[in-house]
Amino acid sequence: MKYRLTHTTTYEYESLVSHGRHVIRKRPRNLVHQSIVRTALQTEPRPSWRTSTRDYFQNDVDTVEVIEPHDRFVVTALSELEVLSRPLDMSSPGLQRSWESVRDQLERDPSAFPAREMMFDSPLIRRSSTLFNYATPSFPAGRPLIEAIIDLNARIHRDFAYDPHATDIATPLDQVMAQRLGVCQDFAHVAVGALRAVGLAARYVSGYLETMPPPGTPRLVGADASHAWAAVYFPDEGWIAFDPTNNLLPSEQHIVVAWGRDFSDVSPLRGVVLGGGRHTVRVGVDVVRIGTESLPPAPAPK
Repeated sequence: MKYRLTHTTTYEYESLVSHGRHVIRKRPRNLVHQSIVRTALQTEPRPSWRTSTRDYFQNDVDTVEVIEPHDRFVVTALSELEVLSRPLDMSSPGLQRSWESVRDQLERDPSAFPAREMMFDSPLIRRSSTLFNYATPSFPAGRPLIEAIIDLNARIHRDFAYDPHATDIATPLDQVMAQRLGVCQDFAHVAVGALRAVGLAARYVSGYLETMPPPGTPRLVGADASHAWAAVYFPDEGWIAFDPTNNLLPSEQHIVVAWGRDFSDVSPLRGVVLGGGRHTVRVGVDVVRIGTESLPPAPAPK
């Protein structure tokens, strides 16, 4: 599937900003199943200084500095890419391993050590008895890990209601667990925290979700917006993603931008400004499926 993405963030300030520095993670990753045709990043005002690099998790990061006085700052990321389906062979021995055997291998096998950093507490996800008790019904003794993941995915989808007004990026995970309300970011944090609580390695994934439902089929929550889901580590298979907001395993409709320990590692835009006072933020995302015809030239970066 080929897509054209547009992700625009607009900050409007009540007074002039004299100096701003911003860190941006909006460029999709190049992966085995995801090929980037081109990307471009535009800012208004134009930056006085800009650099592109990769962070610790190898996510693409753009850093810009604006020293022109301004009361409005706009960042637009434009991307064109192709995403392939990722069918899983559920009969694969690597997927049918018990969850305990995976947990034990993470503890003792040096080849699994790179995944171990995703087993521990992170800034927004702290392992707790609440998360452990929530996870355990999905993890009876001897159950294949893939079955446990599918069950946990379905339970979060069933037990938590999607409510964009119930939480924000600062809402603690304990509050989400108590009120059982939130958005995709919260549900991904619940999934990651539950897996870590039982001794498994799990990471947070950010990106986009495109849906084109047939007539009579509900539209997937999170379409035409930034989206978040989770991934769990299988020693013989690598990282397997799952989406508790929509109770499915991602395929070509999920576009990966970044991953990390939790949202704090993958925030699309963060920064520091001098001046400005109070501000408002608007975010607009378009995920458009495109045909197989030749693509037009991408806009020049600004």
